[in-house]
Formats: sequence, C-alpha cells, structure tokens
Amino acid sequence: MTQAFAIADNVYQVGVVDWNLRDFHGYSTFQGSTYNAFLILDEKVTLIDTVKKQFADQLLDNIAQIIDPKKIDYVVSNHTEMDHSGSLPRVMHYIGEDKPVYCSRMGEKNLSMHFPGKLNTRVVKDQEQLQLGQKTLTFLETRMVHWPDSMFTYCNEDKILFASDGFGQHFAGPGRFDDEANQAEVMFQAKKYYANILLLYSPLIAKLLKKVSDLGLPLDMICPDHGVIWRKDPGKILKAYSEWSSGTTERKAVVIYDTMWNSTKLMAEAIVDGLEAEGITAKPMHIRSSDRSKIMTDVLDAKAVVVGSPTLNNQIFPTVADILTYMKGLKPMHKIGAAFGSYGWSGESVKLISEELEAMNFDMLDQNLRIQFVPDTEKLKSCFEYGRTIGQKVNAALDTGDA
Repeated sequence: MTQAFAIADNVYQVGVVDWNLRDFHGYSTFQGSTYNAFLILDEKVTLIDTVKKQFADQLLDNIAQIIDPKKIDYVVSNHTEMDHSGSLPRVMHYIGEDKPVYCSRMGEKNLSMHFPGKLNTRVVKDQEQLQLGQKTLTFLETRMVHWPDSMFTYCNEDKILFASDGFGQHFAGPGRFDDEANQAEVMFQAKKYYANILLLYSPLIAKLLKKVSDLGLPLDMICPDHGVIWRKDPGKILKAYSEWSSGTTERKAVVIYDTMWNSTKLMAEAIVDGLEAEGITAKPMHIRSSDRSKIMTDVLDAKAVVVGSPTLNNQIFPTVADILTYMKGLKPMHKIGAAFGSYGWSGESVKLISEELEAMNFDMLDQNLRIQFVPDTEKLKSCFEYGRTIGQKVNAALDTGDA
C-alpha cells in the first residue's frame, strides 16, 4: 500500500504508484509510473489532481491517512487526461459532488465530455489566485503542455509548482524525491518522457519557461504528476527543459535500421564506424531490439539521424515505416538526415526514407546509399566513407554554431 507523506508544512503527496505499468500509449514504461496527487491542509482543504480510475479507492485511503476525505473543500484539476482525472467522479461522489473542481476553460470542456453532469466545475484564468487561508494558489495556463486544457498551480507561500505533466518521468522508484533516487536514472527517464510526450510542443515549452522566468516565481520544489518530486535541485530539470525545447544537439548520431538477411545490419555497423572515425558518438539501433520510445530518447539530442531499410514489396520495411511515422509526429528539430539500405531487385526504400526525412525538415545529405544484396568488402568501405561524410557534416554544422 502506498503511504502518504509530507513534502512541506501541511502539504502532502497522496498519489499512488503503478508498479506494473509497462506501456503508456505505446511508450515503454519498464520502471512503472506514479500518479501523483497533492493535499493541502488550510482553512480550505484542497486536493490537487487525482489518479487513474482503478486507483480511486487507494487515493482516498491515502488521503484518509492525513484527514477525513470528506473535509476536502476544493479540488484542482490541472490536466484532464484520464490518468489524472479518471477517479474524479468517485472522489467527488465520496467527498460531496457539490464541491468545486477548479480547472481551465478547456479543462471544463473536457471534463464535461468525460463526465457529463457529474462535476461542479469552476473555470480559472491565467494568473488568477485562490485563497485557501494561510496559503494562496496561483493558476498558470500552460496550453499544449501537453493538452489544450493543461495548467500549472503554484503555491505562493511554499514556493511549490504543481506542474501536471511537465517535468515528469514514468518512473516508480525507488525514491520519491530527486535526491533519494539515482540521478542518472531520473534524468534518463525525464529525457525519455520529454522526447516521447512533449517534444513536438518544444516551441510552446520554451515560451512557458520564459513566462515562468519573467514572472519571477521562486521555486523551492517542482511537483510533477508522474515520477519524483524535484526538491534538491529544481533548476536541474529547468535547465534540461531549456536545452531540450531549444533543440540543442550533441556531436552524436543515431543509426536506426531494420534488416531481413543482415545486409542492412552490416551497412549500419560500417556507417557507425565511419561516424566514429570523425569523432562522432554513434550507435546502431536495430528497431526490433530497441522499442520506439528508447529510439526517440536517443534522437532527442542527436545531430544526425541515419535511417536504413531493406526494400520489401517495393516499400520501406514495416518496422522502419513505423518509427518514421512516430518520429514525424514528434517533430524533432535541427537534424541532419541520411538514408541507406540494401535491396534485391528494385530498391525503392532508400528514396522513400529520404522523402520522409525531408518532410520532417531534416538537412539531408546530397546522396543516399543503396547496395544490392550482400555488401562485399569494397561496398562496406563505401558505407564507412558514407558514415565519415555524415560525420563531417555534423562537425561542420556544430562548429559553425548550428544547434
């Protein structure tokens, strides 16, 4: 059973841990996840966010460790996605359906469609405040981080930002705070979360970070709705988000491929060798050995994305088409692109890959690389040189200041 615990004076984490979650909309969650919810005790007792429907009773039990849930006066819904709002009807039925649920304008719209006629919603505007007694909540509209309804809630006196789906990780533990968990693991999970959920909203996130900075809100703690709470060094995740949202890249390449009879695999490995010869950190990623969310985590800060496929029925191999479709939706920025592949008699896949990467606004190499059947020693040398050419382009871009 999850235990409620204090995070500040009269502020508690009452959410739940989902140890067994392994997939979230096709995003691999091998470390499980958490659905964080927060209870503030004041003249008006307030619950910020709820949990998935199946964890509703556990949430109520956690609240009961602190206070009778029926004493809750207000509920704040920062985000209406069902992993945070699914238990709202059960919670409100228990504590009193007439009690207000504070949300954004789009939040009200969404909740009315999720749960028609069941909630007493109250719309709040950007930077509107709600007095609880000794504590004050300020609401910050954060549209498309990552839904149109999204907002943050800031507790002025405790300097805590309740950040909904911002700054989170699908990570069940161990540790509930950043300083209790393995730092490398937490930052990897935060990077994976950003790459697979928030990447396409990077321009909006950059504006949001500036907005928070311009408001001059001191931040002693950032409380996302998934994963650990940032209390030791909230600036660390803010700095990471600043870099990720700006599309900052490293001297790094990801060579993504699938293969039928290992010819494309041999090409990929030779291309990696060529990249490394130019001082580029590179690795081959076989699609069926690396799930798409792990691949996108590596793509996030890579300067070059190199994609290879055999030709199957005059088309791209299905798994390669899958990752290209997934990547296109996430809109990675500032990438150099290149395509390669093996074929038997037609060889259309390389041209099709190149067209897909061009559609993502990748800066494409002037030439692609196709090899018929099994690459011999000379052909593998051409793959090596192809990797060197990509590496030279990466170095030239980064040396001239191109992110």
